[in-house]
Amino acid sequence: MKQRISPTPTQSCIRLALCAVIAYAASAPSAFAKTIGYTDKQAETAIEMVETLEKRHYSKRRYDDALSSEHLDNYIDSLDRGRMFFLASDVAKFEPFRTELDDQTSKGRLDTAYDIFNLFHQRLETRLQQVIDTMPQTVAAMDFTVEESYPLDTDGIEWATETSELDDRWRKQIKNQVLSLRLAKKDPDEIVPTLEKRYENQLKRVKQYNSRDVFQLYANALTELYDPHTNYFSPTRSENFNINMSLSLEGIGAVLQLEDDYTKVARLVPAGPADKTGEIHPSDRILAVAQGEDGEFEDVIGWRLDEVVKLIRGPKGSTVRLEIIPTKAKSEDARKIVTIVRNKVKLEEQSAQKEIIEIPNGDEVRRVGVIDIPAFYIDFEASRRGDEDYKSTTRDVKRLLDELVADGVDGIVIDLRNNGGGSLQEANELTGLFIEYGPTVQIRHSSRRVWRDGKRLRGDYYDGPLVVLINRLSASASEIFAGAIQDYQRGIVVGDQSFGKGTVQSLISLPEGQLKLTESKFYRISGDSTQHRGVIPDVSFPAIYDPEEIGESTLDHALPWDQITPVKHPLYQDVESLIPTLSGLFQQRSLENPDFLFLQQQVALAEEARHIEAVPLQEAARRALREEQEQRELAIENARRQAKGLAALTSLDDEEEADSDEDATDEATEDEEETDVLLVEAGHVLIDALMMTEQRFAVSTPEERKD
Repeated sequence: MKQRISPTPTQSCIRLALCAVIAYAASAPSAFAKTIGYTDKQAETAIEMVETLEKRHYSKRRYDDALSSEHLDNYIDSLDRGRMFFLASDVAKFEPFRTELDDQTSKGRLDTAYDIFNLFHQRLETRLQQVIDTMPQTVAAMDFTVEESYPLDTDGIEWATETSELDDRWRKQIKNQVLSLRLAKKDPDEIVPTLEKRYENQLKRVKQYNSRDVFQLYANALTELYDPHTNYFSPTRSENFNINMSLSLEGIGAVLQLEDDYTKVARLVPAGPADKTGEIHPSDRILAVAQGEDGEFEDVIGWRLDEVVKLIRGPKGSTVRLEIIPTKAKSEDARKIVTIVRNKVKLEEQSAQKEIIEIPNGDEVRRVGVIDIPAFYIDFEASRRGDEDYKSTTRDVKRLLDELVADGVDGIVIDLRNNGGGSLQEANELTGLFIEYGPTVQIRHSSRRVWRDGKRLRGDYYDGPLVVLINRLSASASEIFAGAIQDYQRGIVVGDQSFGKGTVQSLISLPEGQLKLTESKFYRISGDSTQHRGVIPDVSFPAIYDPEEIGESTLDHALPWDQITPVKHPLYQDVESLIPTLSGLFQQRSLENPDFLFLQQQVALAEEARHIEAVPLQEAARRALREEQEQRELAIENARRQAKGLAALTSLDDEEEADSDEDATDEATEDEEETDVLLVEAGHVLIDALMMTEQRFAVSTPEERKD
């Protein structure tokens, strides 16, 4: 039997007031969806969800009045993040429930949650219908010579006190969309129909909201306050999550998420169809989707995430085209179309691969073995069957390592860039290939019990020079491996600060749907958590990915970095003493390396773009801003090309002109495009460390060598 609580007289009056507002909105000429209510099953789910969060979440946080207050703010924000629908007077009506949600939700009482949503729903439908009905007049009245601007960042914006304020916000939003379409060279006669269709699609989907959708919004407004990886999945989302986890889905190999009205690329599956194009990246926003080579694009701005996913999914071998806003773009002006052939992500394509790169070193050339590990994989089913040839990261890397050693390489670079993790078991066993024995990771449960995992028995290991290359997309199991190599001072970690995903989740069934819950946290053997901070490289390279856009530290309510008791462990080398010299040598090389200068200038340009708070709605000023950014990007690219003896470009979109010179220039262009400057620099760091170690050994005494 579910427990229910009765509202106080004050709450009853406020709820009646909310219902009156909803009834008034429903009496407007437009046809509105009926009021949505919750079910007994959802009430039961709410009770169990709260109990599970309080008992099993790592933070041990109670759902009390303080969290209730945050829950209310987050729920309202999740509904109307841009402050485009509610008025200040609407929000004032919610205020008396600020410290009541915890009492209500924990007892299965969801009336307030659904009352708030129904008011939002009415405001949303009314506004969208108004926008559609007045679109031709609105666009016709626009003056693109007026000096005004459109805010890109709405954080901190106040609730409008008058409907006229909301009208003006909507006017500017539509004007920005029209201007973006004009700059994207959209046929002027198609602009109004395009926007009408966009908002008609949104309205159609708004009218399809159901009780499960509302419960999911309300539940996640609470769960994400515990941490960003704790989520409630409705039955539909549970099915999608399970499909994604099994990687059995035929599609493009990308994990998507909703951010405001946009579907955003959260991460790419290594070796998946999207990853192979090289044209789509994390944080890119998807504007429209088209089927086949010549299908019509369907605008997906404002769509539900599951609807966008359905549109992008499809049978193996079929083609889908995405119109995207690249990560560095700050408006819809800069668009790009990416063509992807759908396919299954094949395990063998995610397998570790090897290559040998040659590093000039004075009068000689050193050979460095590279092992690229896209993910930490294992065929659990084959392993459980006792199959002697089951596939795993460690087994593949061991084979490649033996082959590279047999080839006489001077050292090994383990490339973990873009490796989002995978099997913890494989991260531990892989570390065992490079240490004699010892712990690899510490895991602390929400019960505060700590256990350790690693290489338990002494055994053979590769003891040659080692460098681990990471970037901002190296996460989870990648961070455990890189952190262990760094803590043992077994090798040198280079690249960019890693993602910072140091938590472990479990899936828990609820009466309706599932709860993905953070129950444990990873810690290095040094006692440092990988959470939030990630792994800081010994030698830092220029950051390709914006740390303000990607990484655990960019997520709201991420659990903090902390420490526990370290584990006693040996040190294989005195790596720390090498770092100052290695960093100095790298800095000296980077000053003379046009590719590194190019990267640093691109990072600086992206940093400036990120701090643009508003864009002009005056067309001449907007075009000037866009042209200025393009010219700066072109100047950066041409400075790099000039330093490498390549032909200059006349525009960023026309690189073919640079290939019309001599054959030698063509060959040089091909060579420079194939060069992985960060990987080559990792090889240089390895050779630098090897030379320094050899020099130290040469001048040391026999007693010192013995020590």
